[in-house]
Amino acid sequence: MFFMYKYLFKPIFFQFQPEKAHYLTMQLFRFALSLPFGKAIFRQLFVLKNKKLERQILGLTFPNPIGLAAGFDKDGKYFEDMAFLGFGFIEIGTVTPRPQEGNPQPRLFRLPEYDALINRMGFNNEGVDKLVERLKNRKNTEGGVIIGGNIGKNKITPNEAAFRDYEICFDALFDHVDYFVVNVSSPNTPDLRALQDKEPLNQLLAHVQSLNQKRPQPKPLLLKIAPDLNTLQLDDILEIVENNKLDGIIATNTTISRELVKNHPLSKEAGGLSGKPVSEPSTDIIRYLRQHTKQKNLVIIGVGGIQTGDDALEKLAAGANLVQIYTGLIYEGPSMVKKINQTILKNLSIER
Repeated sequence: MFFMYKYLFKPIFFQFQPEKAHYLTMQLFRFALSLPFGKAIFRQLFVLKNKKLERQILGLTFPNPIGLAAGFDKDGKYFEDMAFLGFGFIEIGTVTPRPQEGNPQPRLFRLPEYDALINRMGFNNEGVDKLVERLKNRKNTEGGVIIGGNIGKNKITPNEAAFRDYEICFDALFDHVDYFVVNVSSPNTPDLRALQDKEPLNQLLAHVQSLNQKRPQPKPLLLKIAPDLNTLQLDDILEIVENNKLDGIIATNTTISRELVKNHPLSKEAGGLSGKPVSEPSTDIIRYLRQHTKQKNLVIIGVGGIQTGDDALEKLAAGANLVQIYTGLIYEGPSMVKKINQTILKNLSIER
């Protein structure tokens, strides 16, 4: 299947603009699943079930440690389909209170020489109410896949009022997701990353956590951070996460740096860079967080540049409990999750 994707499907999809290719791919995928025995075939081809892959983290049972990062399924349209590719968890969003179109197109660019993407999508989504309607119809997702909700603010909302947007999304989604992620690290919403500064971040997380703790059964709450933070900023984030008793950190979002792709003709495009060039910076941040946190039970989800099982093992060895993929899936194809899980299983047998 890997060779079919690499030498047949991918060259065709890459003839289309990236957003168009994404839409076409998902429509074809959904059609394939709807065929007689379609789900059974995909389950056989791509889903690897093994108790040794399960992870008891955040009070949840993850079927395996490989997740789909936020951004792929912003509106909760595809999570039930994507579960048939073998993911252990799927993060929906980033969602905002009100619908917004995002930034003008084109806003997504491939850098195939680097196995990378640049995006400036701008939290394009249909709004939290539409997402809730879809999640209300959520069935027993294939394989018991965990669903996370990634929440953000609308572009027109000033930072001083951002807490209200996060509150609206949190309240609306609470009964429909298994964990929450506060996203203040996208480079594509003006001034959003300013919310990573110590004082505004502390205020925002304190507010969301207070909402969470008022619930009879609070949900796991995590923060997603950028790969462009220095060690002093990371120290501040660890302090804020600890003080507000957050459960974990997702490291990392896309980078605004172009150092590793500066010779590419698209390097001047605005937006966040993802894929292979982010691998080392995100791993370095994971390692720093793990080594410097005072929270023994801090959960770190590693994301950035994962394409192979060895890439995932590197993140796990650096201190991640779980990992997420997105860009790698576009370049490697649907067999990627199973191959990574096979590598993890093989590594477990070697360790033993």
